[in-house]
Amino acid sequence: MSTDGTDAHGDDAAPSDAERAGSPASEPDATDTPPPLLDTSSRPRRSRVLRRVLLSVGILGLVLAVVLGGGLWFLSDRWGGNIDRINNVFIGLDEDSRPTPPTPAISASDQPVTFLLVGSDTRGHTADGEDPDGRSDAIMIARFSADRTHAQLISIPRDSWVEIPGHGMNKINASYAFGGPPLLIQTVEQLTQIRIDHYVAIDFDGIIQVTDDLGGVDVVVAETTTNGRFTFPAGVNHLSGEEVRYYLGQRYGLPGGDFDRVRRQQQYLKAMFRKLFSADTFTDPGRLDSAMLAVTRSVSIDDTLSNASLVALAYSMRNVSPGDVDFFTAPVLGTGREGAASVVYLDQVTAERMWSYLRTDSLSQNAGEFANQALPETPR
Repeated sequence: MSTDGTDAHGDDAAPSDAERAGSPASEPDATDTPPPLLDTSSRPRRSRVLRRVLLSVGILGLVLAVVLGGGLWFLSDRWGGNIDRINNVFIGLDEDSRPTPPTPAISASDQPVTFLLVGSDTRGHTADGEDPDGRSDAIMIARFSADRTHAQLISIPRDSWVEIPGHGMNKINASYAFGGPPLLIQTVEQLTQIRIDHYVAIDFDGIIQVTDDLGGVDVVVAETTTNGRFTFPAGVNHLSGEEVRYYLGQRYGLPGGDFDRVRRQQQYLKAMFRKLFSADTFTDPGRLDSAMLAVTRSVSIDDTLSNASLVALAYSMRNVSPGDVDFFTAPVLGTGREGAASVVYLDQVTAERMWSYLRTDSLSQNAGEFANQALPETPR
């Protein structure tokens, strides 16, 4: 990792088109506050079970791991007290107009579970006064199959031009500005016809702290890029928390703009949780405790998911392995302008095929159809 030694602003500090236009779509505050979880048992058998469950979900990304492994962490107050609950996430939603939940074959554990993950790169300045990343909302659907053998994480570009119930066409992240989590959930459900079971908010600023607690995270970069004080050479980069802030914040200078930034978000979450649940971290109680305190401070979950449900959910996913998880971005046709705003047009035909597979628990078997939407091995 090299730096250019200057104090120039990162090129991502420039406002987006929507921000210059004063559109509410550019400024929805997608976080509410962080949520709870922990187990300090030292018995060998219990420790082996805990490790197996945590390792099984290590690739899924920040909130997924918190939600899944979270049930076990709730056995202790130390980490559990860190996770905040978000109230009234589903308030006001018309149950009759929502997608019908799948009928479980035997019990609730036999039906898919879907989370809406909303992340926010909190606008802030570094110690030297730079603003490394303009505001950026991450919207992701995380779906776990009914048989708990597969999982998918699908990012929806924040500038996607969609119909927002009661507000007409606008960027999808405007739904949060207009009506908070309930309207965002309603918008995503209307777009995908997939029922959202739970809502999770991620504070990426807090997640970045986890990087330092882990001693840095490795990512592979396809092409050398520079953002502000930091240059990211092609190849393996060992990133500190401050470097991650610039790496995730970069938009300008990337061939795919926001699309490449979405891929970097997915790549970082994948790499960070591989490191978090690696043998080295897991066997270092001090490092693990510090990292998990940072993680749990940075995540919030809806208040409909009880502690007992978290435990049951974590156990049900004990056999999910990293190779069983697919990362995608919702299919798009391209970009354009709506008034003064730069927007993303979704490919409705291809997207509907993706949503249909997701609804029927068959996306993992048909992942090859979406190679262009899948997370590449080395994002730009």
